[in-house]
Amino acid sequence: MELAGKLGDLGHTVEEADPPYGQIGLTFIPRATAGIAERVREAPFPALLDRRTRDAARLGGLLGGVPLRAARRAEALLHRRIGAFFTSYDVVLAPTTAAPPPAIGAMLRLGGLATDRAMIAACPYAWPWNVLGWPGVNVPAGFVGGLPVGAQLLGPANSEPLLLSLAAQLEAELRWHELWPQPRATVDSPAA
Repeated sequence: MELAGKLGDLGHTVEEADPPYGQIGLTFIPRATAGIAERVREAPFPALLDRRTRDAARLGGLLGGVPLRAARRAEALLHRRIGAFFTSYDVVLAPTTAAPPPAIGAMLRLGGLATDRAMIAACPYAWPWNVLGWPGVNVPAGFVGGLPVGAQLLGPANSEPLLLSLAAQLEAELRWHELWPQPRATVDSPAA
């Protein structure tokens, strides 16, 4: 990855390593769906929400009791296990997505489970940090097929100052604000 090389050029030690995620996903479903259920209860017109959102809220209503409490208890174990990784490393550099963005509407007709699987497959590096509740910052990482792609700088609890300073160092060096995707041909619409 180009950013890893740039970090090395800036004097940072960069090594390939895998955080010990383990079965982190088991805590994700109760926490995520219970959170969706809370938000749906606050929605002024829940019937207008996407069917998948309403289905996830119903599941969250079922998982909001004992399963949610068990997921919350597991957080301490996850923090210890994955936090041990940061005795050797300061930051994780990971892709933001594992694939280019899907076409607009590609997931429109998918059911809830199929949508979740597609999202997890597209963003396998982001959701574990959501489960942990730890900070991350997304930074530009170039273009693929004319579209911008990103990378994530991820850290343990309370590492926001480190992540922001690292992102600022990369921004100053790579001057992202000067980079733009190549324009594509557009079709003019008829004058009204």
